[in-house]
Amino acid sequence: MVLRVAGSLAFAIIVAGCAGAAPVPASPATAPLARASQSPSAQPSRDEVAQVLAGLSLEEKVGLLFMPATADARLVRKYRLGGVILFPEHVKSVPQVVSLTNGLQKAAGKVPLLIGTDQENGLVSRMGAVMTKLPGASVIGATGDPSLSRAAAKATGEELRALGVNLDFAPVADVNVNPRNPVIGKRAYGNDPGKVATMVAAAVKGFRDAGVASTAKHFPGHGDTTVDSHTGLPVIRHSRAQWEKLDAPPFKAAVEAGVDAVMSAHIVMPALDPSGDPATLSKPILTGLLREKLGFTGVISTDALNMKGVRTKYGDGEVAVRAVLAGADLLLMPPDLGKAYRAVLAAVKSGRISRERLDQSVTRLLELRRTHGILHRAPVASAAEATKTVRSAEHRELAAHIQRESR
Repeated sequence: MVLRVAGSLAFAIIVAGCAGAAPVPASPATAPLARASQSPSAQPSRDEVAQVLAGLSLEEKVGLLFMPATADARLVRKYRLGGVILFPEHVKSVPQVVSLTNGLQKAAGKVPLLIGTDQENGLVSRMGAVMTKLPGASVIGATGDPSLSRAAAKATGEELRALGVNLDFAPVADVNVNPRNPVIGKRAYGNDPGKVATMVAAAVKGFRDAGVASTAKHFPGHGDTTVDSHTGLPVIRHSRAQWEKLDAPPFKAAVEAGVDAVMSAHIVMPALDPSGDPATLSKPILTGLLREKLGFTGVISTDALNMKGVRTKYGDGEVAVRAVLAGADLLLMPPDLGKAYRAVLAAVKSGRISRERLDQSVTRLLELRRTHGILHRAPVASAAEATKTVRSAEHRELAAHIQRESR
């Protein structure tokens, strides 16, 4: 992901994206939290989601769709944001991150924030300054052991949760079938669709074990590109049959495993949508394939909206509107938050985006919170407890074990 936003509140960020051991048991610091998030009796009912929705103004609903990269509580309050995404410049130490996430949650409106990050491990590790250096997907894939994929995701989720982060933009579900791919490569579990699917499903379950939301990316599949969508618009010439065989299996597996979110790719697949629009802006792909064919009912997130791959045809406000019309629920990192917010709000007021369509997205975002026990109240992170969990001996031993098994 590449972020360029003007103003004193913004950051200039250039980033890369946007039979082994059994899963490691949760540490004492995080086990009660993880169990609480999974207990049906501890979760609000679906009726409460409808009640929360009914209590939101139009402006609050629109704000819930947006997740910029910021550590500024004033921005959270101004736009009634639904979330923020953290990057390395926001991460200095365990106490500092805990203070940051708690402070951001205090600034939230009626609904707790989704605080996200890209902690894939390996090449893309936004929280790497404080977290266990677990191996990336390609190393885990080389072990051939899905239990290690689940264990690594669980350990990652436990550390994120302890720090106050409740959404990880992982695992990568792309199949790296093109050795010249400049953006996926070792971020993928491998080049075999079936094996990647098994690893992705295990990772989704591992994040769920830890009580953290997971995201399969980048739909409909970014594995066979020679162009980086951060700097250009890739075109993948797979036929529909090839997509079914090569790209779709890991996403199908993620959906079946209960993944919370799926991130779109800024890529063109003419066989899936001949319009020339990237998947992020494609209703046939996001709604037709992901929702209707694969049966995904969770949150669809865009990849970063500041990337060139999604900005080649339309203005920054129009891109946000078209993403919602295509089926996206979470608008990640718009290059101009104010412009994107005002464009979506105006589109709803004019009827271009129906109130029903807006409510569908907000409901899915609220359901994600309900699933993880944060519909009404975000857990308060503890620096003392996080210090016990982050870089624990168990997690460091897991990292070493995965490395040994991959050889």
